[in-house]
Amino acid sequence: MKKWLIIGLIILFLFAFKFQTDNVKAISGISARDVVLMDQKTGRVLYGKNIHQSEKIASITKIMTAILAIESGKMKKTVTVSWNAVRTEGSSIYLKAGQKIKLEDLVYGLMLRSGNDAANAIGEAVGGSVEGFVYLMNEKAKEIGMKDTYFSNPSGLDEKGKEHYSSAYDMALLTRYAMHNPIYQKIAGTKMYKSESWDYSWKNKNKLLTSMYKFSTGGKTGFTKKAGRTLVSTASKDNMNLIVVTLNAPSDWQDHIQLFDYGFENYPQTNVLKMGVIKEVKHKIYKNHVYIKNNFEYPLSNKEEKEVTILYQMKKPTKNNPHEGQIVGKAIIKLDGKEIGFRNIFYSNSAIKILSKDIIDRTKQLFLHFIGEQFHG
Repeated sequence: MKKWLIIGLIILFLFAFKFQTDNVKAISGISARDVVLMDQKTGRVLYGKNIHQSEKIASITKIMTAILAIESGKMKKTVTVSWNAVRTEGSSIYLKAGQKIKLEDLVYGLMLRSGNDAANAIGEAVGGSVEGFVYLMNEKAKEIGMKDTYFSNPSGLDEKGKEHYSSAYDMALLTRYAMHNPIYQKIAGTKMYKSESWDYSWKNKNKLLTSMYKFSTGGKTGFTKKAGRTLVSTASKDNMNLIVVTLNAPSDWQDHIQLFDYGFENYPQTNVLKMGVIKEVKHKIYKNHVYIKNNFEYPLSNKEEKEVTILYQMKKPTKNNPHEGQIVGKAIIKLDGKEIGFRNIFYSNSAIKILSKDIIDRTKQLFLHFIGEQFHG
């Protein structure tokens, strides 16, 4: 008995080792100390290393500065640049004290050229002072759920005696939040920008966007001696949007390309639950009367597709039928036994006739229901 147990353990070890080796081989050579690959739509982490480790982050801090400026509603307002902003150390867009400039131009200078002077000018304009703006930064971080983060300035500069840090995961959360804003999307994805205030153009420092990766949609670079090279970038391909964050990554451009390719190739956006009538619900009141309004999509490997289960939780029927459009249950989607999302289940007074198993026909039936051509609206 002991002999067979030992043999079994050896076989199990070899299998696990092979699986681990294959996994590592698929994404080997990443230079970053901390890294996360996240699906933008669902927030699922597809790959990670030290994802919750708090680190110095340098100028990727400016993603927070940019989104707060955009959300302030002051983008078209003119800002007077202070002496305090002009004397900020590090990378600069060479502002002058007393210069009048639109907040929008400052945000472009912040994101494309990583201007620390622009960061402080934005902080003073939006927060009333740099200190006031830092308060807003940390409040927004709490709102988004950034638990491993603390900001002490709008630029990401390392300041003696001050704490300023975040994690790869938190910066991915921030980027996911920011990418919901179309103005941020536009600015972060701009390759060249020319302001009305001057004759020359700014070129984005993000080489992935400007030349190296055709699927790139934006991001933010960063560097200080203490933080090393930091980089946040986004990319889109085949209806899938990915976020990569690397901290202290000597070969960050290559890291991001490899991680994006890994995500796109191994975790395609999969339509787990299709919109339309739910055939699985057989109760006499609900049969052919319940439907889902929207598809549920999730990034899944080929192996994981077989591990997805759907649990239909229906409200107990009463003597009176539900009314049109009433929520009568939930479809809970699980991956390997863990919930990954849900869709509400709605009721239709009229039976939803299933003409075909094909999703095109089922989608058509739902469409007809909404426009009232076949069903009561």
